[in-house]
Amino acid sequence: MKRTLYIFVLILSLSVLMQCTNPFAPRLLDNSDMLSATGNQRTVEGLFQNFSYAYQYKDTLIYGKLFADDFTFIFRDHEKGIDKTWGRAEEMYIANNMFKNIVSAELLWNASSQQVGDSLLLDVSRAFSLKLEINPADIINVYGRAVLRMKRQSTEDDWKIISWRDESTY
Repeated sequence: MKRTLYIFVLILSLSVLMQCTNPFAPRLLDNSDMLSATGNQRTVEGLFQNFSYAYQYKDTLIYGKLFADDFTFIFRDHEKGIDKTWGRAEEMYIANNMFKNIVSAELLWNASSQQVGDSLLLDVSRAFSLKLEINPADIINVYGRAVLRMKRQSTEDDWKIISWRDESTY
């Protein structure tokens, strides 16, 4: 009888412990959680959804999936009157540092866009607003237009940005 009671208490204790969660080690997101929050990058709208998601959640993994290996960022240096560029590695470095040093980011894309191209190579021009909270007293608002050239090998592949011309105003 004593042994049966001991086994019963042991089984009951184990089942209770298996139901508990550690508040100091919350569960990790599984892929289905992430996939439901991100867009299908086989669509143009899905790419833009992922762009916003990456900024909102400061997610460099999703951000990196937006860009082709031969990506080029282009912006106008108005003081010198010239265009400047950098590649994918620099873009990822800058984004990583920005994400680390801000409290929050909100990237909103205008609903309408201009698109020229086909199912494998596409130029998209779309207005956006970006709000970066450095700290509660320092908030930067950027408005502008992004001109993106996107490509993919087949319609079964994800769109990747190969160039981004930033036409922002500060």
